[in-house]
Amino acid sequence: MFEFIISLLIFLGAFFTLVGSIGLVKLPDFFTRLHAPTKATTLGVGAVLVASTLYFTFTTGELSLHEVLITLFLFITAPISAHLMAKSAMHIKKNEEKIKEAEEK
Repeated sequence: MFEFIISLLIFLGAFFTLVGSIGLVKLPDFFTRLHAPTKATTLGVGAVLVASTLYFTFTTGELSLHEVLITLFLFITAPISAHLMAKSAMHIKKNEEKIKEAEEK
């Protein structure tokens, strides 16, 4: 049962990473392209890290603190960095529109 849960988490992580990579290539604009790898990072790599944490916790008998900290860091920084990139892209788009309006006048 233990191996099944870890294998399932690794498979889910690989699946989400694959879907995020395909979404990065296939989606049309910046904002939708930003959404796909953010989910892939958070869910895909997060699932693999949880599987790794469980494996080393059960095999050594101790909690793997490094992997727990990496997982927490990933879950905190990936959505925040995606939000900041989307926000800056919106501001760049607004500034480009203002420049076009000023050039037309």
